[in-house]
Amino acid sequence: MATDFIEKSNTKTSLRTLPVPFIDTTAFNSVVADIIENNPFDCVSYEQAGETVLGVVRGREQYTARIVYVNSDGARIGAASVTAQTISGMNAAATALMADAALTAAVGGTPIRDAGKDTYSCALKCHDENGETYTLTFTRKTVRLSSYQDDLIRDTVEDWADTVPALC
Repeated sequence: MATDFIEKSNTKTSLRTLPVPFIDTTAFNSVVADIIENNPFDCVSYEQAGETVLGVVRGREQYTARIVYVNSDGARIGAASVTAQTISGMNAAATALMADAALTAAVGGTPIRDAGKDTYSCALKCHDENGETYTLTFTRKTVRLSSYQDDLIRDTVEDWADTVPALC
């Protein structure tokens, strides 16, 4: 006789689409850094494998720079992108990519950084005082709250987000 799967938890995900994408990595990182520094959700530290983990920590990060190659008429004739785990890594890699004479010769045209097409993502791991650990992921265009059960967590994050001009 087959046995049934039994639900052990009911985690939720909520998404806020930003009315205007973050203008650049400085604006993006200032919001992320503010959460880590000021802990507006009153997250608490906890023990894991004998180590103290802060209440809010950076998780997975990914930053992608877009380079376009244009001809003398300004028409796009090629493109390249580079991805790194940090903002400084992305910027350094983009600079190196644009300075790569062999790549420029292979693609043709002139390389130009198309910062408007760059993408960013940073996941913050947050530990609520109720014991739940949830993730708050920022991208250039959205904020995603995931893996939470208590609606009070969503309400707290939403109330905070309503006070941050870059998120409204």
